[in-house]
Amino acid sequence: MTSTQEERSVPKPVFTDAEAGAKEFPDSDSRRFNYYIPAKRKQSHYEDVTVEVQPDPRHYLSQGWLYGFADGIGGYPLNWTALKAWGSDRPEPERYPGSGGKGYDWPAHGWHEFRDPNEEWELSLYRYNSNVVRQVSQNVENARQSKAFEQWNPNWVRFVERNVGAWMHVDHGLGLYLYANAQRRAPTNMHNNAISVNSMHRIRAAQDLALYNLTLTEEVPGFDGAAHLETWNSDPAWQGVREISEQLTSIWDWAEAIFAGNVVFEPLVGEMFRSQLVQQAAPRNGDFVTPTIVGAAEYDFAERDLRYTTAMFELLTTDREFADHNKALMQKWMSDWVPRAIRAARTLQPIWSQPDAKPPRFEDGLDAAKSRFAQIVSDLHLDYPKELAQ
Repeated sequence: MTSTQEERSVPKPVFTDAEAGAKEFPDSDSRRFNYYIPAKRKQSHYEDVTVEVQPDPRHYLSQGWLYGFADGIGGYPLNWTALKAWGSDRPEPERYPGSGGKGYDWPAHGWHEFRDPNEEWELSLYRYNSNVVRQVSQNVENARQSKAFEQWNPNWVRFVERNVGAWMHVDHGLGLYLYANAQRRAPTNMHNNAISVNSMHRIRAAQDLALYNLTLTEEVPGFDGAAHLETWNSDPAWQGVREISEQLTSIWDWAEAIFAGNVVFEPLVGEMFRSQLVQQAAPRNGDFVTPTIVGAAEYDFAERDLRYTTAMFELLTTDREFADHNKALMQKWMSDWVPRAIRAARTLQPIWSQPDAKPPRFEDGLDAAKSRFAQIVSDLHLDYPKELAQ
């Protein structure tokens, strides 16, 4: 016997599409972004998550900036640096549907051509810094368990507590007030990412030294964990470094800040202290741990931060319209900052004689730093500055 069930009367679902989502475009089925030209043959993940993420009315944002500052300036004004890139010195293009910029190739290149050769973005930043912190922590812990600090010369203990500890003030100040401030003023997301990572490298390096200072206070008898404060504030040998560090944090032009920090200060002062002094003298005084701490910061600069800096400024010194303007300005920046850096490095000279087992001669170290700086200048297509002879 078959029973017939009465059909229930219920509303039937009706599926509709949002108007924009329902439309089909020529690239509706494309699995790749096509609003930028990749630096290499294939698009990279770095480019997909970084390039053009920050809107720009000089590129694709036809309705103008979506936000502004309290003084009425919208977005990221190009006059936040005196350097110029192709397209940055032109009037705003005439905008209307289908205009494409009207009158010349658009979107403009210039600032938007920059790609960080390190391909830094959030995931790479977290992975790299976590690996560095893990390695540094393991080195310090192994030294603590093996009683490696007992091998230090007594005079080296005094050197580390005062001078190595003082460098954390440099890293913290530049990371927070030079690089972090510069990235906020840079004109594209590609610049923002690279400079932000630079800022995090310096802040992490300062943290590494601070934590190391606490460990040594606990492990080394008589180690004065507060001695670096007096050194930074009043030791005559450190006042040149303190002076130029504070001057760097007051630079208004974001590009000059990066140039003065990475092209001038780091090779002539930072590498002098880390490579020519600490890493050379530490093993001779029974210390095989401190070089791993400062060596991590040295690698940050030499293999990563300098790489993006060179790529960024080389675009500007070979710019199709403004190369001469940019090179003249960078030469002026070198004339301003090289004498200060040389003076700061020479002011540090007395601490070369403090360890029992001395590092190589100060003048030899300074010559090596000058040679490295000269190579950086050459890579940027700039002239060797006469101020380097000081």
